[in-house]
Amino acid sequence: MESKPSLKYRPLRGPKLTDRQWPDRYIERVPIWCSVDLRDGNQALSEPMDLVQKKEFFQLLLKMGFREIEVGFPSASQIEFDFVRLLIEEDLIPEGVTIQVLTQSKEALIRRTFESLSGAKNAIVHLYNSTSTLQRKVTFHNASKEKIKGIAEEGTALIKSLAEENKDTCFRFQYSPESFSDTESAFALEVCEAVSAIWQPSEEEPIILNLPATVEYFGPHLYADQIEWFCKNLKERRKAIISLHTHNDRGCGTAATELGLLAGADRVEGTLFGNGERTGNLDINIVALNLYTHGLHPGLDYSDMPYIRSIYERCTGMKVPERHPYGGDLVFTAFSGSHQDAIKKGMDQREKMGDSQLWEVPYLSIDPQDIGRNYEAIIRINSQSGKGGVAYLLQKNYGIDLPQNLRPEVGTLINTIADREKRELLVAEIYQVFCGEFLNLKDPLSLLRYNIEESNLDYENSISIEAKVHFHSKEEVLVGKGNGSINAFVCALREKGWKDFVLEDYRQHAISKGSASASIAYICIKRSRDQSLIWGVATHTNIEKAGLLALVSAFNRAVR
Repeated sequence: MESKPSLKYRPLRGPKLTDRQWPDRYIERVPIWCSVDLRDGNQALSEPMDLVQKKEFFQLLLKMGFREIEVGFPSASQIEFDFVRLLIEEDLIPEGVTIQVLTQSKEALIRRTFESLSGAKNAIVHLYNSTSTLQRKVTFHNASKEKIKGIAEEGTALIKSLAEENKDTCFRFQYSPESFSDTESAFALEVCEAVSAIWQPSEEEPIILNLPATVEYFGPHLYADQIEWFCKNLKERRKAIISLHTHNDRGCGTAATELGLLAGADRVEGTLFGNGERTGNLDINIVALNLYTHGLHPGLDYSDMPYIRSIYERCTGMKVPERHPYGGDLVFTAFSGSHQDAIKKGMDQREKMGDSQLWEVPYLSIDPQDIGRNYEAIIRINSQSGKGGVAYLLQKNYGIDLPQNLRPEVGTLINTIADREKRELLVAEIYQVFCGEFLNLKDPLSLLRYNIEESNLDYENSISIEAKVHFHSKEEVLVGKGNGSINAFVCALREKGWKDFVLEDYRQHAISKGSASASIAYICIKRSRDQSLIWGVATHTNIEKAGLLALVSAFNRAVR
């Protein structure tokens, strides 16, 4: 790295905007969405999509609800041309959907573009030419502003003429001053107004002025300033749809788009999962679902995000990163113990109060089920995890609702194993460890059979038990009385001489997973010699026997 980067790089500045309004606004309406996956996204692939892949991707975009789709650059290659023809000739474009095609401002390319669109019902012809200071200097060899503006005007005039000759197609016109964000704002406005003057838009049939951050050179706040300045100074603002096309070179494509919408833009171009040159285009998924989490339905269907992702990955050959917003494998996953505990409490509260309430679950901005994800991957366990996460997984997968005081011990046990193994533990492994340590333990003491009798219920010790047990391979008969079967069994153990404990806690509930008739019991005993609290757990179809077996499990853990 340079020791003095200021000698090599320059900070860029936006227009002077002293009365900016966008910081005090909220996004209160959904923009027009335009997918550019099949053009801008496709050109960034090491192996561009073939016709079959493009067709499948196009059908995905239709299913999601896109009504404007940039389908290619038909003058750039034969496959791009052929795909536009395939859509038209096979009548694959539904009513209400407009395809968009890109062309540079060169006569031969424009004519080839119109040739590809023959027979289309609705089409947007997207014209662009570079306008930035850097492009004028390097790409066009110090071309003047007038020459650059002339290129845009000539292309617009030709497109207008060809559109008038092809009256069977409803043509709309879109112009992009490429590298708008790196162009002097006044000059970008001048070029856009020049092409508008030629196209002659109306409020009913507006021109689309697409203002791209072709390379993201500065922060999103400056891009918003540019958009607001442009909207305020455009002479016939109501005759134009202001469209955004951001890139992600600084990692701020989403922020730039959202601030650009606050600044007055009407339309957004982008790709699914942000596929595009360099660090990519705007990820439309993120902006759309960000709006959704603030109560605005984006008009796009994300109810099956795993399906959308599968088509995207199959057609493009790209992989969605694990931490990619909304679509990544781990975006709804918490490993941290404090996060897991908060999520579990939020989910428990929601289950008690019902789904009609506002979504308020800590660390989850959206209900995963709304986009076709499930709760199975919300909490996963490694050495950083806590008691809440382990308890959540046991409850959600096996119906085991651990008592609050048991959770730290179980969590510590699981974390110790994860730390030793230096890996994440699967849910089945967690359950296996829990069973081996706490559940239905039969060594050294096991309950073979028992008999309960009730005497005068007015007396405190009205329940009698006679239990046949196995202890260290030797059969014993235990007898005791108490105010319930559990208490009677405790007294029977103490009568046999095993007096080093007292009953501290007893819980039970039906198991919500698996057999509807199964019950689970939790018993905590306190060992007298060191005051240790020791839990045992058992399951059985008979809740009384489950309690007795849980006491056996606790006893076995105490004497091991």
